[in-house]
Amino acid sequence: MQFFFQHELLRPYRYYWRVEPDVKFFCDVPYDPFLYMEDNDKVYGFTISLIEWEATIPSLWSTVKEFIAEHPEYVAKDNSMGADGTLADWSNFEIADMDFWRGEAYQAFFNYLESKGGFYYERWGDAPVHSIAASLFANKSQDIDTIPSSIVHKEMTGLEVAAPVTQVIVSKLVTDS
Repeated sequence: MQFFFQHELLRPYRYYWRVEPDVKFFCDVPYDPFLYMEDNDKVYGFTISLIEWEATIPSLWSTVKEFIAEHPEYVAKDNSMGADGTLADWSNFEIADMDFWRGEAYQAFFNYLESKGGFYYERWGDAPVHSIAASLFANKSQDIDTIPSSIVHKEMTGLEVAAPVTQVIVSKLVTDS
C-alpha cells in the first residue's frame, strides 16, 4: 500500500491542504497557511472536531492503548491526547505536514493499526487516525486548534454545516507582527 504523502510526485513537498468537493469559503484566509505551519512548527490543523460515532470504531481506542503500551517511545511528553480518543478532527478540511506522516512514529502506528484489521472490519478512517496520531506524537504546541476560515460543507444528511471564522491563529499573527 502506498500513501499519497509517499507518492514520488509529492516527495519534494512538505505540506498539504485537503479541501473536499462541495466546500464553500465565505471569507479569505488572511495568510499563507503553509508558511504559518513552517514558521510556527505546526504539524496538523483542522476546521472542526466532532465526536466520533463509537459504534463505527469499537476497538480503535483499545488498539491505540495497546500501541501506546508497546511503543511509549513515540508518545510526545507534552501531547494533547484526551482520555478516551472519541473526538475526531474533521479531515474533510485539514492541513498537515507530510513529513509528520512520513515519520517513524506515524508509520509504526499506522502499520500497527493495519495489522489489527480495523480499517477493513470497522470504520477506522483517516479522521480518527490522523486526530489520534497528531494528538499523541506531536507536542500540544505543534497542533493548530482550528484553521481560521468560514466554510460550509454538506454532510451525509445533505444539510449544510458552517464552521465559524476562528480567531485563534489570526490573533497570534496580529500580535506576532
